[in-house]
Amino acid sequence: MCDYSLHLIASRPAKVADKLVSTDFATSITRGFTEPGKPDVAVCLRPGTEIAFDDAVLYDRAFSMFGKARAEHRVARFRQINMDDPHVHHDALEFPGGLLVMVTRLLPGQSATVLQLPAETQDRGKAGVAPEQHAASRREAEPIA
Repeated sequence: MCDYSLHLIASRPAKVADKLVSTDFATSITRGFTEPGKPDVAVCLRPGTEIAFDDAVLYDRAFSMFGKARAEHRVARFRQINMDDPHVHHDALEFPGGLLVMVTRLLPGQSATVLQLPAETQDRGKAGVAPEQHAASRREAEPIA
């Protein structure tokens, strides 16, 4: 959802159509997303969330001596990588063609919109409902021929 170094910052989950802006957080070394005008609340993305940037995506290369770079595409899917290492950043954006950009490397001030959240599993959000009951309710909703 939000990278490990943002655990002391207020946060909320992203919703479809949310406007986002890449941000340097005052109390963290990590960059992330906020809602415009609310720089103290991180907007956390779930793996699989798709976002579209308003303009070309600019990011710092891995080592500052290489300067800035531009992603070829403006649409990306949020992923978490290197989850087996608790001491590195995990939040990344995957662009068409396979380019991975760590969220913390995005230049601040870039605007994006949440296009789509990841699909939920069929039984998620149906706490207390047995899978066979859930399946039965799906069958009842289908039209009868």
